[in-house]
Amino acid sequence: MSVLARHLNILDHTLSSLWRRRLKNLSVLLVFAGVIFLIASFQLVTRALTETAEQALVAAPEITIQKMSAGRQVAVPLAYSEKLSGIFGIRRVVPRVWGYYFDEVSGANYTVLGLERDRMPASGQLDLVLDQGESPAPGRSGAALIGRSVQQGLERKGGSLLSLFRPDLSMVSFTVAGVFKEETDILTNDLIVLDIDDARDLFLVPEDVATDLCVYVANQREVPTIAKKIADALPDTRVVTRAQIRKTYQVVFGWRSGFASVCLLTALAAFVIFAWDKASGLSPEERREISILKLLGWETRDILAIRLWEGILVAGLAFVLGCTLAYIHVAFFGASLFRPVMVGWSVISPSLRLAPTVQLSQFLLIFCFSVLPYMAATVIPAWSCASVPAESALGGV
Repeated sequence: MSVLARHLNILDHTLSSLWRRRLKNLSVLLVFAGVIFLIASFQLVTRALTETAEQALVAAPEITIQKMSAGRQVAVPLAYSEKLSGIFGIRRVVPRVWGYYFDEVSGANYTVLGLERDRMPASGQLDLVLDQGESPAPGRSGAALIGRSVQQGLERKGGSLLSLFRPDLSMVSFTVAGVFKEETDILTNDLIVLDIDDARDLFLVPEDVATDLCVYVANQREVPTIAKKIADALPDTRVVTRAQIRKTYQVVFGWRSGFASVCLLTALAAFVIFAWDKASGLSPEERREISILKLLGWETRDILAIRLWEGILVAGLAFVLGCTLAYIHVAFFGASLFRPVMVGWSVISPSLRLAPTVQLSQFLLIFCFSVLPYMAATVIPAWSCASVPAESALGGV
């Protein structure tokens, strides 16, 4: 008998054996697929969030300057930008005024961002991310661009004007010039964009200071060098580069995913121990089957091949099913089961549309941590049972 015919016969017997114990195998398959689904979902959502954060940082300034006092951020004087005029490579320094506004109706904090849009390099692309309306002309006061959650809160109030309170409880109103698209919710869901003078008036910020300074650099390779020169020129400030922000996102998402994955690996270890216990404690029916096969001339390696095929079929189907469900969960349902763990418990939570990237290394890692231990747990204990003489095994049944 050829090797191919031998393995085809072994596979045929394996399929019939799995079908006879279909309820038991189905329960193992579903539990195993559930464990793989959880692990794969965390890996995919971490990768998708990291890539989404990197895409969001494309329009961010290369360097951000924040003034620090007693370890806290305070307003930065606009005169600091004059101290940077002697640093070669700086294309533009643009002030920003931003802060948080608490909405008593929804119980959420909105992010209010005041910009000098005529000086922002990417201000002309602002209309591309609007679902309704258009961006107001630079310098126009009394107009706002809002996110979808802000629009929903405005609709619940039944008004068309965006009315906000100053710190002295006086009210100022803005017309809604445009609403951001759903695709940008990760950045704009709770965002209110105003002209910088309107933001100063709302937060009562003096004209000679700003919340921070955005530094745009001509050559990306010179960003670390320019950031160091800025830190030397302004020792009381914190200089943050876009690369540092990107690294922070990666660390935060990686830490949360790693912590959750470690917790899930304990569940995987418990499942492997359960499979080992079941495989080592064969039922009388399984012992009788092994004894009959050995009496019919089957060798120990043939019986081990049966157990190997059983493990491959069960673990392989569980792996494919778990990874497929994980991709559907992340891509089409926005990782709804794990969003509180990965993005926090904010009152306003953006409806993320994640596009997970399928990487062979990720699935290979999941395969090694899930399928291989299960294969060992099913094949190795069967060795002791298959090496027992058929007469003694059959007589003990």
